Amino acid sequence: MTHAFLSFLVRRLAPSAPPYAPSSVPFAAAARRAPLGAAALLLACAALACATPAQARIKAKHPSVNVSTVLPATVMAGLAHAHVPLSAISVVIEKVGDRTPIVALNAGKPMMPASTMKLVTTYSGLSILGPDYRWRTSAYADGNLDASGILHGNLYIQGTGDPKLVPEELIDLVQKIRKAGINGIDGALVLDKRYFDPSTRDLPPFDDDATAPYNVGPDPLLYAFKSLSFTLTPSPDGSVAIDVIPALAQLQIDNQLHATGGPCRGELPTPAVTPQPNGTVIASFAGDYAERCGPRTLNVAVLDHSAFFAGGFLALWQQTGGTFTGATREGPVPAEARLIATHEGPVLSDIVRDINKFSNNTMARNLFLTIGAVTSKPPATPEKSAHAIEAFLQKSGLNMEYLSLDNGSGLSRDEHITALSLADLLQAANASPVAQVFVDSLPVAGVDGTMRNRLTSQPVGGNAHIKTGTLRDVRAIAGYVASADGVSYIVVSIINDPHSEAARAAHDALLEWVYQGPSQPMQDVAEEPHSKPRKNPHKRTQH
Repeated sequence: MTHAFLSFLVRRLAPSAPPYAPSSVPFAAAARRAPLGAAALLLACAALACATPAQARIKAKHPSVNVSTVLPATVMAGLAHAHVPLSAISVVIEKVGDRTPIVALNAGKPMMPASTMKLVTTYSGLSILGPDYRWRTSAYADGNLDASGILHGNLYIQGTGDPKLVPEELIDLVQKIRKAGINGIDGALVLDKRYFDPSTRDLPPFDDDATAPYNVGPDPLLYAFKSLSFTLTPSPDGSVAIDVIPALAQLQIDNQLHATGGPCRGELPTPAVTPQPNGTVIASFAGDYAERCGPRTLNVAVLDHSAFFAGGFLALWQQTGGTFTGATREGPVPAEARLIATHEGPVLSDIVRDINKFSNNTMARNLFLTIGAVTSKPPATPEKSAHAIEAFLQKSGLNMEYLSLDNGSGLSRDEHITALSLADLLQAANASPVAQVFVDSLPVAGVDGTMRNRLTSQPVGGNAHIKTGTLRDVRAIAGYVASADGVSYIVVSIINDPHSEAARAAHDALLEWVYQGPSQPMQDVAEEPHSKPRKNPHKRTQH
């Protein structure tokens, strides 16, 4: 959706600044209505908790305010049911526009944030590159073009990391090449991928599931997330139709599936994808498929980025009537090549919406590297990107001492941040020129994105913009809640524990409690004595 942005929302710790806010961002709007200063809202904390380092930092900035380490009884019950100890959870709750936490438990402890790390990448990307930033994918040619439109030379495709170069976008480049008069290519299709450093490519998968789309790594010519979507449709005659998106020029399907009349057990046959010596790729399906299952779609990551892009481009090229008789390879665009066509991808504001709503790791990783390439000279490296983001955060007054960036998506065991730092970022983002785009990009509880099936029947549904994070042993939530009493809050909660998967109910209970207003009964707990932030061994010391 689009809205008029009225510039600079409530500035944290600056009550004299005009707290302007668009009406469609309830969090800043609520902060405008509520008086700054949270002393009246805060509960007395235990002496031990107030003495811990995270609390001491808060106390130093706000000596007249006590910070609570109490948690709602419903949250405590959820943690107990999941067998998650208090030492494994980090929580910060603040009123929008006021950095003084109302609740801060283990707030300064470095935690693995999973996909809530995307908040750091997307806010930094929007601020550094601008919401209207677009990626460019360009075509160049050398050689001669004859009267029949045959290019007796090479066609070069140069990528800059467009995170959403899907068929509907790439066809624009293909059509522009055709409009330039090229009907056939008698040379090679050459892919220029110098925008990202080679070290960022062909990385090992995060876990053992190498065919999972969430494991797809970044690439300057990322096409359709390097994943195929196979749709299986059974028929009463015993056949099973297989449709695939996107089309790849070299892909062939060997369909040996049979529709059966048995019960649907929910299992989908996984294809065996095998490259052949002649350059074709065969996706083989075999076995039985229950007719009662109806049409089902499975997504599978296949091939390497260059083979996938080349196959996708040539499939679209041939669909438009273009011919190709050469080979494909990687290489740089030569200085003498002439620019034929350029495709501009969607604006960054749309990309960020996809990244946060659907927690797309591959798009986040491409954005992360793009930040490094734009702020420094290409090729992009993770070190350049981390340096650029950390410099931006420091310039913005966000000194995140324990921030550790790896790939910017949260799909990492090496990325860490504290709940207090993440709350700081949410405050800054909500008071920034990109607040509208940023807040709108977050999933809405019970409505869309990764929160669409959560809290659907609870009052907080529709009143919270929450980014989720999920890894093995990690569950996290971070975002904004507009409470029933008209006040808006920032909520961050990160669990790092082998039993974290069972603690989703505790997080949902926390969001429900904040929506009802932090005046409900809570259970007092003390921060773990060893909650002093520890130096992360993966923290970058130089870039």
